[in-house]
Amino acid sequence: MSGPDKRCTEDEVVAELRSGITIGIGGWGSRRKPMSIIRAILRSDLTDLTIVSYGGPDVGLLCRSGKASKVYSGFVSLDSIPLEPHYQAARQNGTIAAAEWDEGMLLLGLQAAAWRVPFLPTRAGLGSDVLKNMTDLRTVTSPYETVVPQGSEFEELLAVPALELDAAIVHQNRADASGNSVWLGEDPFMDDLFVRAATTAYVSTEAIVATEDLAGLADLAHLKISRMDVTGVVEAPNGAHFTECLPDYGRDEAFQTRYAATAKSDEVWDEFRTEFLDIDEAGYQAKVKELQS
Repeated sequence: MSGPDKRCTEDEVVAELRSGITIGIGGWGSRRKPMSIIRAILRSDLTDLTIVSYGGPDVGLLCRSGKASKVYSGFVSLDSIPLEPHYQAARQNGTIAAAEWDEGMLLLGLQAAAWRVPFLPTRAGLGSDVLKNMTDLRTVTSPYETVVPQGSEFEELLAVPALELDAAIVHQNRADASGNSVWLGEDPFMDDLFVRAATTAYVSTEAIVATEDLAGLADLAHLKISRMDVTGVVEAPNGAHFTECLPDYGRDEAFQTRYAATAKSDEVWDEFRTEFLDIDEAGYQAKVKELQS
């Protein structure tokens, strides 16, 4: 069933955000990132953002532009380029605070926030340097005995705190005007958890279609995001560029390589920023189309 019309633009989404808030960003590495909204954030005066992400160029751009002050991540990678160079520089230079969690821990932090519980217990991260490096994390003792080869014990588990988000932004293949959303690729990338963990949530999509057409695009397993959890929906064709958004399009490897090279010097970054980031989304897409022609 269709609901209220929640269509908006990238700039209208950014106008609802505030400096100092925590923003969760969906996608995974350099895959299906809500890049058109990220570019709108880069054009804004927002600062001091805490970012939660299975990071890719979204995190790198926000770090390099001075928008991010803290990053919670399971990793930050460009996939075909293993290390995101701008995040790497920010991490090494100490210009951001970095909470580098295990991938499973990040999932459970989002799940705890979505379920409105303060933490969830897990074995993920135990026996690693996560606890040594993230000294704010705590362990809990299970109230239930666990069977072990020597008999039983009350197991010590890591207590993953809820990652409560002020806002979430995700990109989906298709959505209706009220925010019901469908991904058509192989993996939902935890986008549904980001949306449920947030106070407000915004979906960008390759195309807005009629509600009745969503059921014909994919089975119910692909309808992960309900309009009940969505604040606004942005129609953004090619909006995940330069990351991949399968099956609609793959990653623009040539553009990504060009982006990664901007970490070499301030001069190269400034040229890239002026050409591709200081312009509006329509101008960006026109430049990309010109490069691909």
